[in-house]
Amino acid sequence: MAKSPDIFERHELKYLLNREQYACLLQRLQSRLLPDAFGRSTICNIYYDTPDFRLARHSQEKPIYKEKLRLRSYGPAQLYKPVYLELKKKYRDVVYKRRIELPLSAAVQGMQGSLPLPDTQIGREISYFRDFYTDLRPAVYLSYEREAYFAQTDPNLRLTFDQTILWRTQGLQLNLPPSGRPLLEPGQALLEIKTPAALPLWLVRLLTELKINKTSFSKYGRAYETWLMEQLAVDRRETCA
Repeated sequence: MAKSPDIFERHELKYLLNREQYACLLQRLQSRLLPDAFGRSTICNIYYDTPDFRLARHSQEKPIYKEKLRLRSYGPAQLYKPVYLELKKKYRDVVYKRRIELPLSAAVQGMQGSLPLPDTQIGREISYFRDFYTDLRPAVYLSYEREAYFAQTDPNLRLTFDQTILWRTQGLQLNLPPSGRPLLEPGQALLEIKTPAALPLWLVRLLTELKINKTSFSKYGRAYETWLMEQLAVDRRETCA
């Protein structure tokens, strides 16, 4: 697998597709896209948060600035396979992502504070984030199947389609197999368009023709909302009992 950049700065636009939109869009894009170096892959993530979900709650308030930290692997993590600690920030419509590559044990111990993270600019930024939110711990596991493409005429224009998005709040380890509860309805796919500039006119017209509209969607945020609603329902039942 090709090495991915460690620093990103780009716009990320999200679209929730039904089964028909997904199939039609892929068919119409065949002549314009190429599979990227990652192609089809299973992406596994551990999202870190405080015990009271401070980061998730802040994100749901739709602020102009928000940030989150996750540990990511491509497929279930293995002993000698690298994982990525990623610090993702969003200011208005621009996403900034910085990450470091580490062995799984070093990443986990680094987040626990029992082992220093690399003494690099990105490593120091992640260490500062960890220390600022003093009680960070693994909060949610999220995995999904991703198809990734780039435009033939502009490699910086990337499109990814995520399906089989699963989440859980138990078994928060990257070396465990992907499993959990589905985040989307059957047949749905999440399209993310990632670009450093405005969308090309041909793509805007195609999305308009297929009635595919931009949406605000956070996988971690949606999982948190689902968990919160279930906790509130449990509390109501216990109150009425």
